[in-house]
Amino acid sequence: MTAVAPRPVRTTTPRTAPVGRAQSSHATDYTELTRRVKEAGLLRRRPGSYALRMTVLVLLFAVGFVLLATLGRTWWQLLVAVYFSVLFTQSAFLAHDSAHKQIFTSGPRGEAFSRVFGNLFVGLSYGWWMNKHTRHHANPNTVGKDNDIVPGAVVFVPNEAPERSGVAGWFTRRQGFWFVGILALAGLDLHKSSIQAILGGEKVPHRVQEGVLIGIRLIGFAAVVLLLLGPVLGLVFMVVQIASFGIYMGGTFALNHTGMKVIERGEKVDYLRRQVLTSRNIRGGRPMEHVMGGLNLQIEHHLFPNMPSANLRKVRPIVREYCAELGVPYVENALPTAWRVVLTYLHRVGIRHADPFDCPAAQSFRTA
Repeated sequence: MTAVAPRPVRTTTPRTAPVGRAQSSHATDYTELTRRVKEAGLLRRRPGSYALRMTVLVLLFAVGFVLLATLGRTWWQLLVAVYFSVLFTQSAFLAHDSAHKQIFTSGPRGEAFSRVFGNLFVGLSYGWWMNKHTRHHANPNTVGKDNDIVPGAVVFVPNEAPERSGVAGWFTRRQGFWFVGILALAGLDLHKSSIQAILGGEKVPHRVQEGVLIGIRLIGFAAVVLLLLGPVLGLVFMVVQIASFGIYMGGTFALNHTGMKVIERGEKVDYLRRQVLTSRNIRGGRPMEHVMGGLNLQIEHHLFPNMPSANLRKVRPIVREYCAELGVPYVENALPTAWRVVLTYLHRVGIRHADPFDCPAAQSFRTA
């Protein structure tokens, strides 16, 4: 993977907010952006848009179960497994939006919706996910505060990379090449983490309710598949479904922040720059919005997490123009470019490159 000179990154807006009056000025930048967005009426909820998404999703689930029941014991059922992975991920996008209060004005109603969709439709604990995701939004890509970049199967931060030897070290040094394969295991890991949290690993509100719902989803769906397809095909079906779910779900979120600016321990960055500099948009218009549930407009989502996803495309020109006024880099890549940046970054972190930011970060600021 080719390295790119680091100059484009280092000649952009300073990474930290200046002290004194300049820092105070930075603090008002977000206030001015919010004023413009409110005047455009883009923070209003879009109940009709979400009602349509929910209706279509429920109908597509019905189609999936009809196919599962009528196709018989054929290997074509593996395509149905991938189809269900898409539906489960789209359900996760809806649960995510509701958790951000994008759908309902009532907080408890939004939480109840997310709990049902998260546990019963997706098979993930809403309480566990919410604890993690809230910290992420407050401090994206911030060392010591964002659990999404804590070293695990993948190392995301060069200075935080643990010394690994043997098989673990061999895989870490090649994590850029193995990343898609690692994502195939991400679905299984998400289900496992949810079960552990519900069984007492973390503080999860409504633990019993979540346990019942997630049990129906994970045990019930697997039982239906095994009953209809038999043990061999049914087991392969479940492996394909969980693996493709991990790739789709994990791949969507991996593109949002990986290879973008990492905020080091003790580094002070104001809210607007913290959200913009650590996030990446994926170009592709409405088709990409449907594929990624609106999360392709990650910059706008992080700036206005309560904004309905259907409005993100409308606020995008306002945010781009305002970032240009401030001189704040606004990163938007085509899908192939984003994947190249992410994989290059992870590879360079894995081999403990002296300055892993010189290649992917510079590439990120391109608009190709």
